[in-house]
Amino acid sequence: MASASDASFTAHEKVVVTEDLPGVPAGTSGKVMLRTGLSWIRYRVHFDNGVEVPWLEAAQLCRLKEYEPSA
Repeated sequence: MASASDASFTAHEKVVVTEDLPGVPAGTSGKVMLRTGLSWIRYRVHFDNGVEVPWLEAAQLCRLKEYEPSA
């Protein structure tokens, strides 16, 4: 699985969550709606299953085109 711990995502970028979250299983794709923070960057993501999650860190996400599901 791709790691995005040093990545920076922009608004409207397609991403995939890399770990299970409440209401959002790992591997669910979504779109970054907002990037916020100065020294601690967080993202608000609207997922394809209808759940919107605020305060995600880059380590919890990867770009859609870089996602490789774990076997």
